[in-house]
Amino acid sequence: MTQETSRSDIGGSLSHIWRVFRQKGVLHLAKSGAEKLMARQSVITAQYWYCRVFKSWRRFTFRGERYRYLYHKYNHTWKNERTVEIPIVWKMVQDHRGKRILEVGNVLPHYYDFSHEVVDKFEKGEGIANEDVVDFRPAGKYDLIVTVSTLEHVGWDEDPGARQKILGEPAKILKAIENLRGLLAPGGKLVITLPLGYNPQLDRLLDEGMIASDERHCLKRVSGGNKWREVDWVDCRGAKYGSPYQFANAVVIGIISNP
Repeated sequence: MTQETSRSDIGGSLSHIWRVFRQKGVLHLAKSGAEKLMARQSVITAQYWYCRVFKSWRRFTFRGERYRYLYHKYNHTWKNERTVEIPIVWKMVQDHRGKRILEVGNVLPHYYDFSHEVVDKFEKGEGIANEDVVDFRPAGKYDLIVTVSTLEHVGWDEDPGARQKILGEPAKILKAIENLRGLLAPGGKLVITLPLGYNPQLDRLLDEGMIASDERHCLKRVSGGNKWREVDWVDCRGAKYGSPYQFANAVVIGIISNP
């Protein structure tokens, strides 16, 4: 869709709303909007329960282990990469229970209730440090640092309120990873999930081996029903975001260990 087409669609929608308002009044307009919203919520609820009832048996494989797909109403995980990212990272968190854990980007608290530190530049909330990940300097080290589909925004479109992407800072994600690596305690791990095709600068860095990790694993979406399969880098490099399936079609999971 071109920008001109988009503006035309918006203008047409506004004209339609104005006609309905003039002909039938604000109460009818509000009622119609509420009915559409309720219908949409009903569809989402139906999709959620369908997945929970009829797809709960489904599993995917990562590093030789079998995982359940995550079906959750928040962010409609049955439609996107969260369905595999969250189970993988959550297993890492469970393996580090009782240790010091940092999350970069406030993601896991939307799905699980557990105590850990979170740094998120923009999202407000109790216990969230609103700092840039590049400048984050905590008092101590961490046994586990996790970040779920967050670092691809660093140096690209990290400000959700900005009208244009932040271009010309491809090295910023490298600085972020280096800073996080320095925050690991001896024996600590940094786990990063990144969707391919969203940030072309990031894709280039990955393809050129500029983002080094001790382990690099790849998952590729293989169906419209949101099934995923573990593949090699050559099988997912060049993956597009939003095509052939909506949202990410490939995800990279990097694991960095501190000796």
